[in-house]
Amino acid sequence: MFTPLNAGVVVAGLLLAFVGAAVSVYAVSLTGFLIGAGAGYLAAPNLAGLIAVDGLVLSTAGVLLGGAIGGFLAYAGLSFAVLAIGGVVGGFAGRFAVGPLYAADAAGIEGTALLVGATLAGVAVGALFGFVLTRTTLVVSTAFIGAALASRSLTPGSFATAAEELTVEPLLFDPTALPFLVLFVLGGLSQLGLFKFGYVTKLVGILPGARRWTAGDDEGASS
Repeated sequence: MFTPLNAGVVVAGLLLAFVGAAVSVYAVSLTGFLIGAGAGYLAAPNLAGLIAVDGLVLSTAGVLLGGAIGGFLAYAGLSFAVLAIGGVVGGFAGRFAVGPLYAADAAGIEGTALLVGATLAGVAVGALFGFVLTRTTLVVSTAFIGAALASRSLTPGSFATAAEELTVEPLLFDPTALPFLVLFVLGGLSQLGLFKFGYVTKLVGILPGARRWTAGDDEGASS
């Protein structure tokens, strides 16, 4: 069922995918809010037996509190947040895009070790890109996360199932699915175009607070 909550997640995903890195302070804060809200949503059912509050109210409070904390931490530590976002996206890509290529013919402990190694390598590479190539990392990361939300590869229902079953399986999706790939590619190209044609400067000048921290040129950031 397509509820107002689902609609809000899709809209947030589209904003992240198509203009995320152009207004970095907003994108990083929004990503922090979404991650925090997701964590709060997952944690709420575990507190149901400890706090005598209606389940819906508790879940709502968990989402709002987790989102507020995640957004604040992301805004307060923007550079660190970029590293973390890059690491998360890199780890996901390593585990589900690269890892299976190497672990396809391996089984048991060997296969698990290869998947773990690919995941850790992805985290390291993503974090390194976040440090050296800030703008590129934000473009790729926000396009990736935004496409996952906008294509409904990740939904509030996925988080609800994960919370009920205490497993991350419902949060895993196929990164080769056509709707996700289309939004990911179009979003990334759109963001690169915003930088290339100078629209970022206009956006930063219009939006309050955006000048505080906006991803600059990668060459300048790495020098």
